[in-house]
Amino acid sequence: MRIDLISIFPEFFDVLDLSLIGKAQREDLVQIHRHQLRDFSFDKHRSVDDTPTGGGAGMVMKPEPWALALEHVLTERPTPAAVEDQTAPPRPVLIVPTPAGELFTQRTAEQLADAEHLVFAPARFEGIDHRLLDWAQEHFELRPMSIGDYVLNGGESAVVVMVEAITRLIPGVIGNPESLAEESHADGLLEYPVYTKPARWRGIDVPEILLSGDHAKIRDWRSAQQDLRTRKIRPDLWARHVVAQERNLT
Repeated sequence: MRIDLISIFPEFFDVLDLSLIGKAQREDLVQIHRHQLRDFSFDKHRSVDDTPTGGGAGMVMKPEPWALALEHVLTERPTPAAVEDQTAPPRPVLIVPTPAGELFTQRTAEQLADAEHLVFAPARFEGIDHRLLDWAQEHFELRPMSIGDYVLNGGESAVVVMVEAITRLIPGVIGNPESLAEESHADGLLEYPVYTKPARWRGIDVPEILLSGDHAKIRDWRSAQQDLRTRKIRPDLWARHVVAQERNLT
């Protein structure tokens, strides 16, 4: 997978060189390319923003630097191998972090993990001139995305969250792929509580069932804990889970 990140703060993404994603890059499981947006602005101040048309507070990012940066990304895209049916290769997926976008979930991460090429365009200020999004739809599969119902100073934090959620699903990135199946949200529920040694720590004991060696009973206990946790902490997830279960029974 190729990932292109465009920002006025490309150094923000240095964190992606750490841990498993850094290792995945070194093993060429994923290629992450950073681009400085100001390199595509050619006035003496290398400005990328201007006042909002119609008035209002804040500044709006200009469309031309973004368009030039995205065109540059398209030229750098590897030429796909020829295919027998001569169909055009899939367009890169352009993800624009925005509070007005669709909600990014584990299901979204799973979908995007199958993509060949992802491009992230995190905005600053009041966002990007909307004409850029209209233009981008001709060249990319456009996906405005939100990681939650709150506002950040810029989209870079959201990009780091999404890139980590997506790339860890690429085969080979996580050492034990079975661990992915037992995580929170993998089956629509929150994960069960986990423990390690010692069996007693500061007067608090590990649940006895986990020391029993009875794997069937441990599995049942973990499943019950998932239900309990989800009902208590995320009733919205539990309601969706119940509906899905009822549909499966019909």
